[in-house]
Amino acid sequence: MTPGARVSAAIEILDMIAEGTPVERALTNWARGSRFAGSKDRAAVRDHVFDVQRNLASDRVRGGGASGRQLMLGRLRAQDADLDQIFNAAGHAPSPLSDAERTAGHVPEAQSDQWNLPEWVIPEFERSLGDKAEAAALQLQNRAPITLRVNVARAKPSDVAAQLAIEGIETQPNPVCDTALTITEGPRKLRNSQPYLHGMVELQDAASQAIASNVQGASLKILDYCAGGGGKALALAALGHQVTAHDLNVARMSDLPDRAVRAGVQIMVETPDTLSPDAVFDVVLCDAPCSGSGAWRRSPAGKWTLTQDALSGLTNTQDEILDQAQQHVAPGGQLVFATCSVLRCENEDRANAFVARNPAWNCTDQTRISVSDASDGFFHATFSKLV
Repeated sequence: MTPGARVSAAIEILDMIAEGTPVERALTNWARGSRFAGSKDRAAVRDHVFDVQRNLASDRVRGGGASGRQLMLGRLRAQDADLDQIFNAAGHAPSPLSDAERTAGHVPEAQSDQWNLPEWVIPEFERSLGDKAEAAALQLQNRAPITLRVNVARAKPSDVAAQLAIEGIETQPNPVCDTALTITEGPRKLRNSQPYLHGMVELQDAASQAIASNVQGASLKILDYCAGGGGKALALAALGHQVTAHDLNVARMSDLPDRAVRAGVQIMVETPDTLSPDAVFDVVLCDAPCSGSGAWRRSPAGKWTLTQDALSGLTNTQDEILDQAQQHVAPGGQLVFATCSVLRCENEDRANAFVARNPAWNCTDQTRISVSDASDGFFHATFSKLV
């Protein structure tokens, strides 16, 4: 596909999204109907679509409207692209620009357009991040780093880095977590590389890895109460802990047994029906459902679909999960609460509210990990029961 044809494909997909099709489904539908597109073409089209989703507000202003064509026009203007080389109708490229399109659009001026955030989110964003709010908003407009977790049960990070380099995958140590390597070259080669095929690495953000690495103690009995796909459960098991995974949505854990076999670790899986009310653990981890605001680079549609009512519902769910999970903490154990959110209402406010509701508990640590070139934004708090 030519660069212009890739832009045409992105325009088609963006129009599907505007009509209500979820982003991933729109991309899949296009790929199934475009068998001619190679892997590099699909990746390039995907990049166009996600770049627009990250910068939806400013691209709408620059392009003069919300259609797929106008959004791509806005994105390409932001990238200082040669528009006449792309909008030329050659080889399935989009048709040439009209006179009206050439003069439509302007530089974003409103704060919400410059920050590419819904206007209603900005006050909470500023309350949560203070003078770091603008920097975080701008970081969320860029592509996220591609980060690996080294399975330290099988290899050292330096050895894995050397093996990956032999296969053309360059990495560098990640400053957020010792088990993390950030890919700097050759990410598309990862899936067929020997370290990946032999369970030496998994894709996982460095901040997510840090949650597991910060658990203090050796060979602990740990319940991952909101395990989801099991990334943190696998990380904890690789560190030598005895891990049980649990999630209200059992289907989300369906791949976990196979992933555990591949990684060479053992993880017990419990459902809400099988987890005994009397079961207790040294550590209970609650990586709770949240807005995902710290990871909006990876799922940018989330920041445009989130509503105030939905955010309020999430904070209620977080409170309920903490109250339920604390019942499974053994005497002398710890309760760990984590989100991939940067919003105070989902983080510090929830930790403080838990202690206020449960005076027998004390919050011993609250840690924020900022959105950066190295990782997503994360928060975690640790609670211990007062004697």
